[in-house]
Amino acid sequence: MERVVSATEARIRFGELMRRVVEDKAPIIVERGGKPYVVVLSIEEYKQLQAAQSREAWRETLREVLQLGAQIKARRGGQPFTPPEEVIRELREERNAQLTGLR
Repeated sequence: MERVVSATEARIRFGELMRRVVEDKAPIIVERGGKPYVVVLSIEEYKQLQAAQSREAWRETLREVLQLGAQIKARRGGQPFTPPEEVIRELREERNAQLTGLR
């Protein structure tokens, strides 16, 4: 169960507040002016939240990449992509032509 304390109480009893968060494995909500302002939670819980956010961000990025890939395929009408080696060869030829023109 979440515990709610005032900012003043949190300031006065911060050591106890930290101990309770770790021992009870439950975050404590700190209010300021009667409104929730911050949450104190254990480093273990914080790391779990970060990992969950990272996994969700990765999933969202994957969804976007797959969607973009489908859009590109649809625009190309099923035509295969130019092989990377050919793209690199063409870019080198363009670069060499530009460098030759500078002399």
